[in-house]
Amino acid sequence: MKGIIKISYRKFIDASSTAAWDKFVFEDTYKEFFMQAQQFDSEGKHETFTEMLKHVPKAENMHYLVSTSAMGYLKQLNDLIPDIANVNGKLFLPFKNFRFEIIQSNTKDKNQHKVAITFFSEAITLIDSIDKHLIISIGDKSDSIDMGLEVNTESLILSDKINICSFQKLTTSVFN
Repeated sequence: MKGIIKISYRKFIDASSTAAWDKFVFEDTYKEFFMQAQQFDSEGKHETFTEMLKHVPKAENMHYLVSTSAMGYLKQLNDLIPDIANVNGKLFLPFKNFRFEIIQSNTKDKNQHKVAITFFSEAITLIDSIDKHLIISIGDKSDSIDMGLEVNTESLILSDKINICSFQKLTTSVFN
């Protein structure tokens, strides 16, 4: 089936991350987590984020509050999903939205800090697939394809990191 898809990519960042960007996000989100933990649990009764979620009212808000420390780093990505490259090794997949999550953390052990950022692409035209390769064009190109116009394409290799999170079947003549 061909159609319009959106792709999501969930990136995990923890103490074992080696890329410079990841390390900066790790350090700054841990610092922010530590400060927020002191605000939410001023008596220091709970060391872990999981404990805070269970026992501290509104601790769920820490996901958002800690995410603010990563905003500058997200802007550095120039709206391109990190780590997802075309077959030529070039980052090319734009994202429109993201979701930040604290997976786990501990006020007394920074090495337990782990976050995830899920990136959501803009609309992508799925033209074809060959084995694990998707032939795609960024944006909704169904009208251009129907008119027989040339469209720029990319080849993306599917991996366990990439999820097709939405699909809309095209009913145009080219794809029937």
